[in-house]
This record gives sequence, structure tokens and C-alpha cells, in this order.
Amino acid sequence: MTSSPAHPLATVLVVDDEPHLRHAVRLNLEARGYGVLESASGEEALQIVPLQRPDVVLLDLGLPGLDGIAVIRALRNWTSVPVIVLTARGDEHAKVLALDAGADDYVTKPFGIAELLARIRAALRRSGDAAADSPDVVTAHFRLDLTGRRAFVGQASEEVRLTRTEWGIVAYLVRHPNRLLTYREVTGAVWGPDYLPDMSLLRVHMAHIRRKLEPDPARPRYFITDVGMGYRFAPDVPSSASPSTGPPSPPHQ
Repeated sequence: MTSSPAHPLATVLVVDDEPHLRHAVRLNLEARGYGVLESASGEEALQIVPLQRPDVVLLDLGLPGLDGIAVIRALRNWTSVPVIVLTARGDEHAKVLALDAGADDYVTKPFGIAELLARIRAALRRSGDAAADSPDVVTAHFRLDLTGRRAFVGQASEEVRLTRTEWGIVAYLVRHPNRLLTYREVTGAVWGPDYLPDMSLLRVHMAHIRRKLEPDPARPRYFITDVGMGYRFAPDVPSSASPSTGPPSPPHQ
């Protein structure tokens, strides 16, 4: 494990069993003002995170022993620290598994330092996005505390956990109610203006959001897809009218 500088821009935990990759990432990040922690195994990473509290975890999926997917699941039991996974080129199945487990983003090996830095900046931006001036969002089926980043569903107000990326998407949509937001607008707001829209990544995150918040994820009531264009948030209509009296929701993606 390598300790961070005294006053880093942010601290990144690099979890990879390849020492040359860890060394290269550390040199590039430290040259730009980041603090870096290193770990060669998933088991060690799970010990470092609660002790050192990194701002971002850069995690290889192909670790010996406890693999990356297991590490993500263990982390998501108690923390929403941003996790960016490292995957092999063309390994779409691993990417989907990682996102399903709670990862926020991924970088495909081999990657350039410019892309990696952009992903880290986007993760930090989502993590630090203050919502202190935003009111709660209340619907008949869920309540969002945007300031505290907490979500509650059902009449019993059961709390559900959203990842930082899911919060970024949800917060952007609910702050623009009834407005069609294009795929590029959503990805730009969440991942940064230089990010090229990755529809598979966005669709996976939207599916997770609907599964956690929608009363019927297969027929979304609140997070609507305008096919081929983008997404919009449809709040409950005012007055006593029931949302169910409206037209059926269009197919989602």
C-alpha cells in the first residue's frame, strides 16, 4: 500500500495485481496532484477503504482470490464510494456484471491516461455535486432527499440505495421535470461534456433506477424513455387526479 500526499486533490485507490500498471497509474495521477493508494488484492482493498476513505476506487475485475465483482458487492453493503472498473477489451459480460453489482463506470484496457483522468474527474464531480438548494422530490411512490442523497419507496418509506452515478442521473432528470433530455445531455451532465454517449452504459443505469424507484419497472411511470431521443422525468400531476388515469407509458430502453 502506498500512502497519499499530505494535501491531495483527491485520493484514488488503485486495485490491480499488475505492479507495472499500478506504478504507471500512480506516477500519472501524482503528477497531476492526486493522492494514490495501492492494493494488489481484493482482500487488501476491503481493508484499506474503511481505514483510508479514498475518494475513488479504480478496480481491476480480474483479481486473484477475491475478484472485482465480489469486491464491489462487499463495498456496496456499506459505502457508495465511486468505483471505476478496469475490464478487458470486448468483455461486455464483465462490464454488465460490474454495473449490476454497483460499479459507477468502467475503463477498457489498454486505456490512455487522458481517458482515465476524465473518468475520475466525472466520478468526483458526481460525488461532490451539492444539492443543498434543491427541495425534496415527492411522488406517490417514492421520495428523494436530494440534499442527503437518500431515497425512500412505498408507504412504509423503505430506504433504497442508489449509486453515485444513479444519483447523478436521477438528480439531473428530476431537476428538469417534464423536459426531454437527450442522451447526450444526460451523459454530459453526469460524465462530463467530453464524454461520448455510451448507450449500453446509460441503459443499464436507467434499468437499475427504475427497478429501485418505479412501481412497475417494466412500465415506467416517472422515468420515461422517448425512444431514439432521450429521457424525461414525469412528476405526479397536481390535484387529486390519479396518475394511473393517464395514457400508458411508452416502451422503455
